[in-house]
Amino acid sequence: MILEAFTIAVMLCSLAPAVLFCVNWRRYLPPPQAGSVCLPPLSVLIPARDEEDGIAAAVESVLASTGVHFEVIVMDDGSIDRTADMVEAIAKKDARVRLERTQNLPIGWNGKQHACWSLAQAASHELLCFVDADVRLQPDCLARMAVLLIQGQRGLVSGFPRQVTETWFERLLLPLIHFVLLGFLPVERMRNTTDPAFAAGCGQFILVRREDYFACGGHAQIKTTMHDGLLLPKLFRQNGYRTDLADLTDLATCRMYRNTRQVWQGLAKNATEGLASPVRIFPISLLLFLGQIVPFLLAAWLWMSGGSSVAETVYVLVAISGAWLPRFMAAYRFRQNWLGACLHPFGVVILLAIQWYALTRELAGGTVRWKERSYHRL
Repeated sequence: MILEAFTIAVMLCSLAPAVLFCVNWRRYLPPPQAGSVCLPPLSVLIPARDEEDGIAAAVESVLASTGVHFEVIVMDDGSIDRTADMVEAIAKKDARVRLERTQNLPIGWNGKQHACWSLAQAASHELLCFVDADVRLQPDCLARMAVLLIQGQRGLVSGFPRQVTETWFERLLLPLIHFVLLGFLPVERMRNTTDPAFAAGCGQFILVRREDYFACGGHAQIKTTMHDGLLLPKLFRQNGYRTDLADLTDLATCRMYRNTRQVWQGLAKNATEGLASPVRIFPISLLLFLGQIVPFLLAAWLWMSGGSSVAETVYVLVAISGAWLPRFMAAYRFRQNWLGACLHPFGVVILLAIQWYALTRELAGGTVRWKERSYHRL
């Protein structure tokens, strides 16, 4: 009786995010086509620190954009490589490109937030689009996202590019972005309210109106944080603006990290501002552990013991199906690695390890190091 009750609880923990994922499947959509809509001019703002390997490709992808008038400003954030030289070479050939340089990082600022704040002040146009240096845009991306912002009457719109993964750690962990997003965020509540509890976004691509951005205080209001993808939408919602998300799978790509060390450090650096916050980590960890890991452990135990009832076997099989279904759906729609989806429970184990590592480090007053800068979280 106790085992059966436990398997039912595990099944429910597995099905809850699976059901929400399926509901969100029809609501998380690409931005509308731009058509012949007349759009205001746009400033594409790229913070860059030691990005010589990819900054040229990033800028060139923006320059291929169609359907909107734009400028491209790259903020060289203290690079010690050839980032600035490469941007200047492009700027000499195309007047739409401009290089700016930050001064020394002020005390109390995160590097990216300061670069973005400086970029916003240097921008000339009505719309501000913050794009990471590792993002590559398709020609119609900017125009379509501008239509979503304007016609949707949003204060901020963001989108998740297709995540390019080449190493196994990337393939195990980065697809979990979509699993957590669509399995735990009620997209309709996010879209139709300004409740900060439903804030969500992706720092790789954020589009705002200049006027709204400065009215909210922009990145200056989140200057000590490392997670503008979550905290900038939250700031806008706190100020009464609605925000929205779009599926950019076919409109942009991003190779976020390139090896195991970068994946671990990158996901851990801002974890305590997301899943690993003290108020979230216990319930989220319990739900993920029971719903995404325990079903597979139970299946192995029941198979080895050979003493399960029909009902218990059914509950476990349903739980396993609930755990795998969102990952297989995501692998199909977002072009993720299929073997990584099959190894889903292992990815969740590592994800939870990263979250608890990040929280433990913060509680111990540890230092976060990123882009050759050290940040003290406490």
